[in-house]
Amino acid sequence: MVRVSPKEEAILFRLATAQRVSIARLLVESALASETGELRTERQDVITELFKLHRLLAAVSNNVNQIAKVANATGRVSEDLQATLAKVREVAMRIDDTCDELSLT
Repeated sequence: MVRVSPKEEAILFRLATAQRVSIARLLVESALASETGELRTERQDVITELFKLHRLLAAVSNNVNQIAKVANATGRVSEDLQATLAKVREVAMRIDDTCDELSLT
């Protein structure tokens, strides 16, 4: 049991809601964050983003394989190549951005 003022409770509620956790979980994670430097919810957000990037990269890889198969069989490069390469660059930039965010935390 922790006693707080109504104003403090409102702030804790807002912070907990933003992090999608209970006030009790927020207080525990905040106390432990001084030891680890990160909150569990932050790690979950990063893991979620990495899974999204993994799925996107798998889809892009599949497109590259299909383009390569057609190019090898026909000797012609698909018109989809530019769009696929643009998607590869986009995924690479998202990976870089995610890694930069991780290095800042």
